[in-house]
Amino acid sequence: MIIDTEGLAKRYGQTDALVDLTMRVEPGEVFGFLGPNGAGKTTAVKLLLGLARPTGGRGSVLDAPLGDRAARRRIGYLPELFRYQPWLRAREVLELHGRLIGDGIDRSARAIDDVLVDVGLQDRANDLVGGFSKGMQQRLGLAVALLGSPALVVLDEPTSALDPAGRADVRSIIRRARDAGSTVFLNSHLLTEVERVCDRVAILDRGRVLASGRLDDLLGESTVRIRVTDLPAAAVALLGRFGRLVASDDDWLSIAAIDPDAIPDAVAAIVAAGGRVHSVNAGRATLEDRYMQLVGGVARGVTDGPVEARTPL
Repeated sequence: MIIDTEGLAKRYGQTDALVDLTMRVEPGEVFGFLGPNGAGKTTAVKLLLGLARPTGGRGSVLDAPLGDRAARRRIGYLPELFRYQPWLRAREVLELHGRLIGDGIDRSARAIDDVLVDVGLQDRANDLVGGFSKGMQQRLGLAVALLGSPALVVLDEPTSALDPAGRADVRSIIRRARDAGSTVFLNSHLLTEVERVCDRVAILDRGRVLASGRLDDLLGESTVRIRVTDLPAAAVALLGRFGRLVASDDDWLSIAAIDPDAIPDAVAAIVAAGGRVHSVNAGRATLEDRYMQLVGGVARGVTDGPVEARTPL
């Protein structure tokens, strides 16, 4: 198990920053960690990295206790706020961090060249960091986090300073890291980015996990509504092979739990049976919809504890 926590808690004075963090992150996945400001995300990351000590519960990272030094050498970390020495060159920053990590990391020139290519800084490797834009600084931070192909990569708002093209590049970088064997723990408030790249997510608020699971499970079934006329009644039942038929009003036909790739085939089957297709509306709830349903409800005081619809961890 990459990350395994149960009832993890952190209290500062009279303030509960983290109340009951229970979650598991599996090897080889991109895990999204979501929540509003003040939800406890930063506190959770500090505990996982051994930068703070819990006041309750238990946890492990890379099958080692929280804060274990050997495990920390196998973790790449991009904090939300960071600064590198402006008098260093990009390559020197990577060489420095390779030495700080110590034994067990590939600090060769080839490894540094590879990670610079990954983040698109190969042509600026020998430029002073002081002349880098905020977006270039962010790319350099990603390079530091990915140096040595760590087992776990923790990214805190990795696309916050990037334009749309840069965010697309980061998505590709995250996927390549996962495909190379790293597990990625992604903390981000850009829900559309999370939805595009994450395998599973956890939504945190007031120090508690409200919901966690695969995106398909959290967002619900894909559904298509098709406005059809002249379709023989006998042909309607045949459409059940594409999903679950749902009663609809007037000329609308709904198919739930349909594979999105099968929608064109369903439309073709309707036409082949003699039906006329006037409109096709496909979709499901977005991550933003689900997020607001959970976090928005808590913020308005609808519930004081975890939401009843919480999915299994």
